[in-house]
Amino acid sequence: MSKTIPWFPYQLFFLIVEPISALVGAYYAAGRPEEYLSLLSSSPTQLVTTSTPTLISLYQLSNLYLLFALNEHIVLSSTNSLKTWRRLLFCLLLADFGHLATMWPLALEKGVGEVYFRCWDWNAMEWGSIGFVYMGALMRISFLVGLGLKTDTRGEEKRDKDE
Repeated sequence: MSKTIPWFPYQLFFLIVEPISALVGAYYAAGRPEEYLSLLSSSPTQLVTTSTPTLISLYQLSNLYLLFALNEHIVLSSTNSLKTWRRLLFCLLLADFGHLATMWPLALEKGVGEVYFRCWDWNAMEWGSIGFVYMGALMRISFLVGLGLKTDTRGEEKRDKDE
């Protein structure tokens, strides 16, 4: 991997931490669907039963988490191209905003500030669905604006051969 893309924090987060967290999400969505759903509920102690359409949706969600993990890790670890990294991370940033928007029904139920900002009241699912997404979005924005990327004497980011 190129020295243009620093190991810390970018390669560590995008090649290891985030794909592993997506695999954890895939495991819970497919392997522990009742627990996954109960954590999404505003009162997680309630018993959640899963219908066939709900199970199918969770299995499909699990598959998308797997796709996300593999796509991010395999594509980014296979290239030194800043252009490729920027394009993929821009798409994932858009997905971050979409993911945060999926929490809107809970925000309407509990209150916008309660859901999006009261981190001291978040359960594990809210930390994953909001807090970790905030961190991923911040990392992507930092990368996209060039924070911590090496620059040449003219202030332009160094380009790799495969761009």
